[in-house]
Amino acid sequence: MERLWNRNYCKVMAANFSLFFAFYVLTPLLPLYLSEHFGATKDMIGLVLSGYTITALLFRPFSGYVVDSFPRKTVLMICFSAFAIFFAGYLAASTLLLFTIVRTLHGGPFGGLTVANSTAAIDVLPSSRRTEGIGYYGLSNNLAMAIAPTIGIWIYDLTDSFDFLFWLALVVACAGWLTDATVKFPEKEIVHNKSKLSLDRFFLVRGWLLGVNMIAFGFSFGVLSNYLAIYGKEEMGITGGTGTYFLLCSLGLMASRLQGGKALRQGRLTHNAGSGMVISLIGYTMFILVPNGIGYYSSALLIGLGNGHMWPAFQNMTINVAHNNQRGTANSTILISWDIGMGLGILLGGVIAEFLGYSAAFWTVVVINATGVLTFFLATKAFFLQRNLNATVR
Repeated sequence: MERLWNRNYCKVMAANFSLFFAFYVLTPLLPLYLSEHFGATKDMIGLVLSGYTITALLFRPFSGYVVDSFPRKTVLMICFSAFAIFFAGYLAASTLLLFTIVRTLHGGPFGGLTVANSTAAIDVLPSSRRTEGIGYYGLSNNLAMAIAPTIGIWIYDLTDSFDFLFWLALVVACAGWLTDATVKFPEKEIVHNKSKLSLDRFFLVRGWLLGVNMIAFGFSFGVLSNYLAIYGKEEMGITGGTGTYFLLCSLGLMASRLQGGKALRQGRLTHNAGSGMVISLIGYTMFILVPNGIGYYSSALLIGLGNGHMWPAFQNMTINVAHNNQRGTANSTILISWDIGMGLGILLGGVIAEFLGYSAAFWTVVVINATGVLTFFLATKAFFLQRNLNATVR
């Protein structure tokens, strides 16, 4: 059996950890920063933060095309450089308008980098271990999510300084750049698309329904990740619990990746996806239906466990309906869909919270998530099986 944990794969995973650590160390605290530092209202916070996701969304389709058409490493290093530099912009943003501009523009290199780095992971994996490797690759995201919010909140409580957090994110992002710079990519033919460009070069049309499903799940997590701290403090009286919540969520994610590895090796993608989304739905429902510490923290484990089964399954399904020269496009498609959902969740979550309260926002999450689950079992599963190009998965 070919070796899964080769040196280059480990380096790409480490770089992925760095980029998501830099992202997550700020995520739960940015709503508080905007509220306390600039006096932003709830709907304004949603508008400002959604700009990042919207810009990432706009860059994703072009990122997939560029990654498939130009040298992977060149694209990867340019995206990582720009991603790191923007953290310095937060330090220089002295007004809400300047912060909004920096935050919105920052989504561009983030969108390109996540596509380029995940595609790099696929390239350095042996083909016989690729389905399994994609699942384990997500552990680097999960580990970052597990510790970054906790560290960020702990540092803020200790220093009362957001500037220190911005510096930390900048340093960690630079460390990720240095790690990716040492990765050696396999020699491969670059596909120069001389034929007329089509929508399928920017978005994997063959996998459109998988993307629709991912929008629903991205919406749910967009609301949760951005309004968890404020909701816990204002509605449930839980202060300082955000870091613990993300830690438990990430423990569930990591446990699911390890436990679900066998199913991925066996190619049981629809099984992993279906079980994962049902578990997540139970978690989101418990979060709002049981408004106390037990429901709050139990939902974290369930959402983490469910998403950990669901995400690698959907990523693998999307890749397996794509042709070999569309790996970047397939990766960008699933991330585009997640970004659309996240952006809508952040934006609409803030608007709903402003006019109807946070409870209404989180009930909306349950309804949207349940719609996604029903869509999968009624249509998406059959859709994938009809278009699957890999006979070893189902």
